[in-house]
Amino acid sequence: MRYATPILAACLGTVAAGLFTAVSAQQWVAPRTPDGHPDLQGNWSNATLTPFQRAPGYGPVFTPSQVDSVEGREASRVQRGLVPSAADREPPRPGNVGGYNEIYFDRGDRVAVVDGEPRASLITFPENGHIPPLSPEGARRKRAAEEFRAGFGAYDHPELRPLAERCIIYYGSSPTGVLGSPMTPTNGYNNNFTIVQNADHVVLHAEMINDIRVIRLGELDRLPPHIRPWFGDSWGHWVGDTLVVETTNIHPNQTIGDYEDKILHSEDLVLTERFFRADEETILYEFRMDDPRTYSEPWGGQVPFRRFDDRIYEYGCHEGNYALGGILSGARYQESAAPDSVR
Repeated sequence: MRYATPILAACLGTVAAGLFTAVSAQQWVAPRTPDGHPDLQGNWSNATLTPFQRAPGYGPVFTPSQVDSVEGREASRVQRGLVPSAADREPPRPGNVGGYNEIYFDRGDRVAVVDGEPRASLITFPENGHIPPLSPEGARRKRAAEEFRAGFGAYDHPELRPLAERCIIYYGSSPTGVLGSPMTPTNGYNNNFTIVQNADHVVLHAEMINDIRVIRLGELDRLPPHIRPWFGDSWGHWVGDTLVVETTNIHPNQTIGDYEDKILHSEDLVLTERFFRADEETILYEFRMDDPRTYSEPWGGQVPFRRFDDRIYEYGCHEGNYALGGILSGARYQESAAPDSVR
């Protein structure tokens, strides 16, 4: 057994067979670091067309026709987005003027396949593929946060804007983010990250906003409860060929969901992750969220990381962050132009 958990209780051979052929599984030998553990290092991407939560009307696994539909729809969207714009097109109207040209997006081109199954959601438990309902305390905490925020306008001051917009950490359009709690795709672009490891540490460096997450290995020595860094306090140990990481002390502002519909965790949140080098091109990542003060039950899932055979580039977020200043100054202009404004 590799390990036994509600996420996946299967022998290594079964897991391997789902990610590559049985023949290649027998032939492939995981590279190892000088200290003897599987080498997770390199550039990786968790981009995938599989949604975080399961869409209505789907089972846990896509049918072949559904896979063709999902992947074909994305290919068509990319193709349409690459068509040159007409020179005589009308200028965009005020409001949502759209996003980048498709060349800047990287949502992935395939659904996530684990155990030979094309998954319809990255969440694998509960069985419905959704974040479970909040506990009574979690619901009260969420309502209190929403009521407090309702006393402010969306553009009253910088701290009301999303963390990514302020270049603090990236959470993405998915509920968490490339290095978040847990690690999930952004559903937009820059789903790329680098893993570096030695006998004492595993470091993850995301391309998006240059986020850095440090996982310490060895004898557990937790931070005091009142110290809560971004990405939490992560400690890892090896169980066979699997890196098991337990994270606590996660920053209270590192939430699930976007800034308008976020879930605030309690101080008791424990994130358990497993990193398994499945083959030359794949790391199987598994996660489990335990926070009984926030959720009605534990939940988690699986995300295959695919080797990214390209460079990770510097993300000049603060250096090029003209948007935040523009947003706030635009809001101040609107206020000054309003008939009832106070001058």
